[in-house]
Amino acid sequence: MAYCWKTDLNTSESHEEQHEHQEFHSVNQSFFPSHVSLGFDQLVDEIRIKIPFYQSEIEENTVCVPHAPNWDSTRHSLHETHQIPLNELTSQTSELSCHQVGKTPVIGFRRSVLPNPEDMNKQSSCGNPIGKYHGGDDYRINISAPSSTSLDKINSQRESENANHNYHIGFESSIPSTYPSFSTNFMPKEENKRSRNMNIVKHSLMLSEGSFPPRTWESTQPENTELTGCSIQLVEVPQGSNKSLASFCDKVKKIRETYHAADINSNSGKIWSTTAAFPCQLFSNTKFNINICIDNSTQRLHFKPYANYLVKDLIAEVLHFSTNDELFPKDHLLSICGYEEFLQNDYSLGSHKIFQKDKSVIQLTLHKNGKVPGKLSRKHEDDHSQFYLNQLLEFMHIWKISRQCLSTVIKKYDFHLKCLLKTQQNVDNIIEEVKNICSVLGCVETKQITDAVNELNLTLQRNAENFHQNSETSAKGLIEKVTTELSRAIYQLISVYCRSFYADFQPLNIPDDISYVNPGLHSHLSFTVYAAHNIPETWVHSYKTFSFSCWLTYAGKKLCQVRSYRNIPVKKLFFFLVNWNEIINFPLEIKSLPRESMLTIRLFGIICTTNNANLLAWTCLPLFPKDKSILGSMLFSMTLQSEPPIEMIAPGVWDISQPSPVTLQIAFPATEWEYMKLDSEENRSKPEEPPKECLKHISRLSQKQSPLLLSEEKRRYLWFYRFYCNNENCSLPLVLGSAPGWDERTVSEMHTILRRWKFSCPLEALGLLTSRLLKDAQNETYFKSWYQKLLAALQFCSGKALSDEFSKEKKLIKILGDIGEKVKSASDPQRQEVLKKEIGRLEEFFQCINTCHLPLNPALCIRGIDHDACSYFTSNALPLKITFINANPMGKNISVIFKAGDDLRQDMLVLQIIQVMDNIWLQEGLDMQMIIYRCLSTGKGQGLVQMVPDAITLAKIHRHSGLIGPLKENTIKKWFSQHNHLKADYEKALRNFFYSCAGWCVVTFILGVCDRHNDNIMLTKSGHMFHIDFGKFLGHAQTFGGIKRDRAPFIFTSEMEYFITEGGKNPQHFQDFVELCCRAYNIVRRHSRLLLNLLEMMLHAGLPELSGIQDLKYVYNNLRPQDTDLEATSHFTKKIKESLECFPVKLNNLIHTLAQMTATSPAKSASQTPSQESCMLSATRSIQRATILRFSKKTSNLYLIQVIHGNNEMSLTEKSFDQFSKLHSQLQKQFASLTLPEFPHWWHVPFTNSDHKRFRDLNHYMEQILNGSYKVANSDCVLSFFLSEPVQQTIEEPSFVDLGEKFPDKTPKVQLVISHEDAKLTILVKHMKNIHLPDGSAPSAHVEFYLLPYPSEVRRRKTKSVPKCTDPTYNEIVVYDEVTELQGHVLMLIVKSKSIFVGAINIQLYTVPLNEEKWYPLGNCII
Repeated sequence: MAYCWKTDLNTSESHEEQHEHQEFHSVNQSFFPSHVSLGFDQLVDEIRIKIPFYQSEIEENTVCVPHAPNWDSTRHSLHETHQIPLNELTSQTSELSCHQVGKTPVIGFRRSVLPNPEDMNKQSSCGNPIGKYHGGDDYRINISAPSSTSLDKINSQRESENANHNYHIGFESSIPSTYPSFSTNFMPKEENKRSRNMNIVKHSLMLSEGSFPPRTWESTQPENTELTGCSIQLVEVPQGSNKSLASFCDKVKKIRETYHAADINSNSGKIWSTTAAFPCQLFSNTKFNINICIDNSTQRLHFKPYANYLVKDLIAEVLHFSTNDELFPKDHLLSICGYEEFLQNDYSLGSHKIFQKDKSVIQLTLHKNGKVPGKLSRKHEDDHSQFYLNQLLEFMHIWKISRQCLSTVIKKYDFHLKCLLKTQQNVDNIIEEVKNICSVLGCVETKQITDAVNELNLTLQRNAENFHQNSETSAKGLIEKVTTELSRAIYQLISVYCRSFYADFQPLNIPDDISYVNPGLHSHLSFTVYAAHNIPETWVHSYKTFSFSCWLTYAGKKLCQVRSYRNIPVKKLFFFLVNWNEIINFPLEIKSLPRESMLTIRLFGIICTTNNANLLAWTCLPLFPKDKSILGSMLFSMTLQSEPPIEMIAPGVWDISQPSPVTLQIAFPATEWEYMKLDSEENRSKPEEPPKECLKHISRLSQKQSPLLLSEEKRRYLWFYRFYCNNENCSLPLVLGSAPGWDERTVSEMHTILRRWKFSCPLEALGLLTSRLLKDAQNETYFKSWYQKLLAALQFCSGKALSDEFSKEKKLIKILGDIGEKVKSASDPQRQEVLKKEIGRLEEFFQCINTCHLPLNPALCIRGIDHDACSYFTSNALPLKITFINANPMGKNISVIFKAGDDLRQDMLVLQIIQVMDNIWLQEGLDMQMIIYRCLSTGKGQGLVQMVPDAITLAKIHRHSGLIGPLKENTIKKWFSQHNHLKADYEKALRNFFYSCAGWCVVTFILGVCDRHNDNIMLTKSGHMFHIDFGKFLGHAQTFGGIKRDRAPFIFTSEMEYFITEGGKNPQHFQDFVELCCRAYNIVRRHSRLLLNLLEMMLHAGLPELSGIQDLKYVYNNLRPQDTDLEATSHFTKKIKESLECFPVKLNNLIHTLAQMTATSPAKSASQTPSQESCMLSATRSIQRATILRFSKKTSNLYLIQVIHGNNEMSLTEKSFDQFSKLHSQLQKQFASLTLPEFPHWWHVPFTNSDHKRFRDLNHYMEQILNGSYKVANSDCVLSFFLSEPVQQTIEEPSFVDLGEKFPDKTPKVQLVISHEDAKLTILVKHMKNIHLPDGSAPSAHVEFYLLPYPSEVRRRKTKSVPKCTDPTYNEIVVYDEVTELQGHVLMLIVKSKSIFVGAINIQLYTVPLNEEKWYPLGNCII
């Protein structure tokens, strides 16, 4: 499908009329201002558009326009005639090709656009001209102001023409007519005759400079009225004066009207729980434990429905049990206790995210009146509200100039003008008010205003000189005519301002007719750069002259550039301005320009001393917004920045809504180019079937997942075979991303591919989205108003209730930000008092608004602050810990962290990507027990973070284990033992740690999360491990002395392995852990395209760690989508071993522990109490009482001790007398300065009744220890002594449950996966178990393979050895090439420890189940 710029050709126009038009064109060409044809620097061949250009079309003439009479005025005309030759055009068109697709498009104009001369004559003869054009209004023709005689003729002619018609005030025509002050000899007689009665339609692309076209969109304002004297009137336009803005408002209203407030389905006003596809593999036969409370009653019903049970069926069952009345389930809803979050009735329970993550008893509440809209719904009055951007965006300062502001200035102008008409004096007051009006309108002064002010001065001067010759009536009439021109000029400026920028007003009388110009079939792009207004005074003194250059870009490529060689100095009129008045010609045909072409204009200043050119400002604009060309004069804001970006956003969203300090005025020809799609070639013959090698190569290229990861050569290859690509062997984003450019033919081919493509998954289309918007959005100067419009549209469509809720949340964040700044700026001793005082502001906030939804989780509604629980952390950013009171009486308080000074956008992205991975695992039936906390960036360098209850950093666990806690192997195991006294709790914690540790190993490896140490890893007593703080990822590791601090692929230490294998007692658990990691890794790899697409979309979001293709390649290399599952398994196993053996990780943890040893508690409470976390830790680990019950039943050397905890829990432990003695010795060393109770040594025990005496003495000793010094009673020695190794009814150690295969036998075995494809035999050696040396010790085993009957030396393969392990893990791949068939081949496997034989087996390959895991028993000899 091709594209062209098209208007309908007026086929009825006769050749004679065309000849008249052409003759008129040639006659009037000499009246243009400095008509400079400028060359270009370079054409980019990537665009692949042939730009036909003929030198004969550029006329190299010298333009000279005569001066008007000199009026000796103190002011001068804005334009001065000058003589300048056309610049020589230079072009470098190297190897440009023209692509012709389909039939040649018809380029022309609509019949309705081009006026018919016969109709024009007919209407003119009837006294009703088609368009009344006043030549005096046009200032693009380079002449001085007309003489008084000319003015008389002009005004008398206008009065006769408009005797029965209203004036068209503003810019009645977009094309120039013959200036009345010119001699009519310049025109043909026929044309001159017509010009007295109607507008002359001049067929030329090069329009004279400065005409303002009228409004081209419908207006509902009153008809035009005659403008006399000072009748400048404004009307309020709530939807905005800009056509684009009004169209935006209209479309938003239509969207809102589609969804009525009465429609409960689209306007429920409730927060619905997130749902996903039902994970069949996860919930194949699962039941949930659910407690349901009916409204606010105390009655609770317990149900155990299946996961696939529909919510509405559960409601029906609840109603059946709770009441005898006949109720309708559709009128009821279930919500999560403590949340304002409702389950969706038509979905199954297992489809809701809360059921997928929470395996405990789930508390729900049944609500009546489910059909009643919630408090956040739109109301009936919202449906009848109008979408007025000026009201919704008032707080955003979109409207810098309001109607009231401008009207005030105009009233003063009106007052002084009336005085002038009465007294014919005090013209300075009028001029001052005109200056004020121009100042309000961006300090823009047009030539019409300049000429009208000059003419007013001259008129009053002549009246004074010829006072006795002129009558009072004639003098007053002449002044009225001149002031009318001045008012008209002001009116025109207001109109062009309203069209160029956003305003809530527009002129009362808007001309609704326009005449267009036929530019011709091969016309080139042309426009007039008029002037730069309001030049800063500092520039005036620093630069002697100013020039400009123009770029034409498309899709980030520079199409053409022209440079003005005229250096113009600054002029001082009302304000400083640079007046170029140059027509710019691009050597590009308009019909060949892409629709998304962008024009960039840069302003240069020539330094007085060095004559060097400095870039001062620039602006950028789309040539064809809304599929139509720009018409007439426009004002554009200039950005006072160094260099414009090469890649610009698409024209559809480019928006500069307000004038900047420097404003550029450009005049475009009044042509009506319209963008149209041509019919594409659908009759393309079906391509022949390509060779298999070609399809295989396409399939290999598709593994790159993103076109950014393909080389230029590979992209060319893929595009060459584009019609052989389909959803089975490639991805659509990869094919379209390989397109060589954006020319007509290529775009047409892309549309053809798009229509033929069959999407296998909706997520595949994610790759079609562009990230360029985010890149450009970093510059708030251009895109701020665009985002503000979207926010206003959201507020309008959502209704007043939700908008008010947003306002409350915004105010809450503002208060938190202020509190954070004050706490941070206070001195350390005063911070607690400052926090305590400022918390009062939050209390006042809730007194005013009652309740507010938490921005971090909208399902949580809060009503106040828990003052005593609020605190701050002592880290560098001094984040606040704020605890809110839940508005739901059944909910718990909510603690969040408010951070100021940290960019949380990157944390949000990482957590969202991790959430995507977790969703993938859940759909595959794998629950990795991931805790993914919420994080929300609420502004620049600030945000909210969810606090996970009962979570503690690994660093604190290490510190409680002593100075060398990070180096100990049993630290984690001992901590979990102390907090899970029951066997079931301990096994559950072990299982949770097993899965969560594996999940975080995979996600941190794929995303390359760095800066990992024990302060960034957290644990819960339930066994969940999770990571925090993602300021460094994608491999951007911190360095110290040129050495990376993160040396391991991810964090998996020996103390984690020690806990998983229960101190080495169950080494098979490590094999299960490796299997789980590799399975999770391979599941994520199958969705590599989704992850890469999500990251690619954020490449230009301004994140410090995700900014280039190399960052995307890092994730691609970690995902390894080109690998098979066996290869990926082997690769990730190596990473596990590498992490496990990385000692610098432990060293890094030790350094952090030592650094924090002297630090205070991490949070200081406003009420002078220790941090909540420290108090929680001390409370749960404190011991109230310990008593010896009896001797253990196992042996008489152990005492059975009952321990009562601080929370009144009870546990049992067994200790020997020697262990009591060692405890006392440790306490003496650790607390040498304290007086400890005397220990009952063995010599204190009498010979008679020794057991009873020892029981009594030890109980007394324990009582003195636990009730004595707080430091001693809560020391690590005492707590570990009483809380470690708890026992219940039996003394057996807790065992791992159902994590892997049970091994009742002790037979040595090896696990293999054998595959055979394309004459390649692949063997994956996974694990071995129960292997020993002849003396029973653990071997350092390796595996040797021999493929028989080939010679053993040729076909020998070998794995690496695993040191000192009876259950080693390998996951190594062994490959044999050129194995055409398995029949007749035998694989001989020998296990050795160095040179010592351990075991062997011979495998007949034709009997092996391929691509399946299988355990093979090992024999004790080689056969």
